[in-house]
Amino acid sequence: MSHMPLRTLIVDDEPIARKVLREDLESIESVEVIGEAADGASALEQIAAHQPDLVLLDLQMPAMGGLEVVRHLKQGTHMPVIVIVTAYDEHALQAFEAGAVDYLLKPVGQDRLSEAVERARRLTGKQAVERIAQIQEIADPAAPRVRRIVGKIGDEYFLLSADEIYAFQADGEMVWILTAKRKYLATQTLKVLEQRLTNSSFRRIHRNALVNTDHIRKMSALSSQRWLITLSNDQEFVASKRQGQSVRQLLRS
Repeated sequence: MSHMPLRTLIVDDEPIARKVLREDLESIESVEVIGEAADGASALEQIAAHQPDLVLLDLQMPAMGGLEVVRHLKQGTHMPVIVIVTAYDEHALQAFEAGAVDYLLKPVGQDRLSEAVERARRLTGKQAVERIAQIQEIADPAAPRVRRIVGKIGDEYFLLSADEIYAFQADGEMVWILTAKRKYLATQTLKVLEQRLTNSSFRRIHRNALVNTDHIRKMSALSSQRWLITLSNDQEFVASKRQGQSVRQLLRS
């Protein structure tokens, strides 16, 4: 089945980067590159003038970076799908929270680009408006913040809601996000994640583990100070002596 062309704007301050993206996009069926912009201000002007379906947006640009561009988009106007294309992997969380639907690391492979384009195609229209509309919630400090966690598998980034996460487990320098069926690599340290999830259902049970108490199925006493915690997906954690009091409080809650 043929698709309507996905009208696409490329935004990057490096001419070579724009050229490479244009050539790669032109090899993907039903993609029409309707323009290029070398800075954030030009990007906003072209989005308003040409109303693209998809914007491939660099993060690091002079004067106005990619995240600022996304935050300047106003509700009630045309909302394109935003895909971040960058050489830096440490900004994934901010990008997703600002409204991006995908996060590509340079150099972008053809298969990965095709995947992002297909995801954007599915999100054009009403869903894209709803996705970008989250910007206002995040920009407003009085609004309740939706707690989202970024997980990574290979070179793909996934935006996870806190309630689907069973636990975080540190393994040396890495922190794993454990869900019912999959394991993701976290983009933040366990300490930062614990701070972000303050006043939530997550509880530190070990210096290397943070569990979601909503997913605890069973607690078994190993001694007066040590507990075996079993989650609803049968994953098990041993709570440390140091966290014994905190674990006992779960029995009274």
